[in-house]
Amino acid sequence: MTSMMNLSEIERVLVVTAHPDDVDFGAAGTVANMTDAGIEVVYCLVTDGQAGGFDHSIPRDEMASIRRTEQTNAAAAVGVTRLVFLGHMDGAAVADMAMRHDISKVIREVRPQVVITHNPLRNLDSTYGSHPDHIATGEATMCAVYPDARNPFAFPGTECAQLEDWAVSEVWVMLGAEANDFVDITEQLDRKIRALRCHESQHRDPDAMEERVREWWKSIAAERGRPEGSSAEAFRVVDTK
Repeated sequence: MTSMMNLSEIERVLVVTAHPDDVDFGAAGTVANMTDAGIEVVYCLVTDGQAGGFDHSIPRDEMASIRRTEQTNAAAAVGVTRLVFLGHMDGAAVADMAMRHDISKVIREVRPQVVITHNPLRNLDSTYGSHPDHIATGEATMCAVYPDARNPFAFPGTECAQLEDWAVSEVWVMLGAEANDFVDITEQLDRKIRALRCHESQHRDPDAMEERVREWWKSIAAERGRPEGSSAEAFRVVDTK
């Protein structure tokens, strides 16, 4: 079983997600731990989430702008100030060479030891967790980690090729069905909730959302033997050295 790198071993982390708010559900508590430890964390958003929300009166290009702002505010709540928006279409993300190039370019720019992303496999026990954009983003990110970003001969003639190649040491897959490690986020839970509440366009009933997810994170901690009242985020840790 691969265990996580210690925070003391990590200088930079890149989080690659399909939509605004994905990181806040899956890893914002972990991110808060990291930024408190002085680790640089960068968010890479594949889409702007313009297909999200529940208000039919909001034009989709306006929703994209709203969600960028919401994610920027949510990131600030857990100490993240650098966000990269790739601009792929929400609901139509495909793990093609274009997405692999875009993610590889960000990996080479950020040069992270750890990448956090989605599960590239469909979980038949979790319809919501297996959004096609999540699967595509997870697959493209895994391809970008290996072989693309570390291959000096990948993407000839592109912007990515102008950057020095980089090998990521570990990938932490959020909310994976086969999670093999966890991070205690008990002390960061309120910050994680604040980050989630920044996504006002996505929550019809923010209080009900908060109640539901607080119990969810407590259940993750309980399943892993943490003391009563603890909260945790679970990951499948993949050694990619």
